[in-house]
Amino acid sequence: EEQNGTDSAKAPKVNCEERNTTGIDRFTLQILNVSQDLMEFLNPNSSDCTLVLFYTPWCRFSASLAPHFNSLPRAFPTLRFLALDASQHSSLSTRFGTVAVPNILLFQGAKPMARFNHTDRTLETLKDFIFNQTGIEAKSDVAVTEEDWEGPLPSVLTKGIDWLLLFSVLFLAGFVMYATIRTESIRWLIPGQEHEHQE
Repeated sequence: EEQNGTDSAKAPKVNCEERNTTGIDRFTLQILNVSQDLMEFLNPNSSDCTLVLFYTPWCRFSASLAPHFNSLPRAFPTLRFLALDASQHSSLSTRFGTVAVPNILLFQGAKPMARFNHTDRTLETLKDFIFNQTGIEAKSDVAVTEEDWEGPLPSVLTKGIDWLLLFSVLFLAGFVMYATIRTESIRWLIPGQEHEHQE
């Protein structure tokens, strides 16, 4: 009985079906573009696991995580790894509750099973997270290389405009101006807007 209790404590939380790696010689991360939907890459009828990173190219934390996440497919060849720009896939960010980036979710099929919640985002902590969730051990000879710093996930910050934030600020400024003009107490400041007195 005691041994049974120990075994159940070490049982993986997510029972992943490991993919067949026969014929695959290069294990790499796949980055979704604007037109691709995450749900196209996740099979709801399967128990295979996919680690998905929500990032933005101008986030310094995403950039520092990039080389570590780029090396994961070599450490876990039987799992799939995807990354998507959260600013381009805002509906998915909302759907899965990814309010901050970088955010890493472990999916089984099309269902999110676990979220990586550590502030220390290194290859070792990512390996530990995957092992704790799935019971799959990482290849021990994998380390972050110079190639991992180059891509496919960018480790260099890019400057960009957050259009959603810009439109939000412009909408708010327009609304405040409209409300100010429509307010009775401010009309005397505008030429030609004399008060009408009712008798």
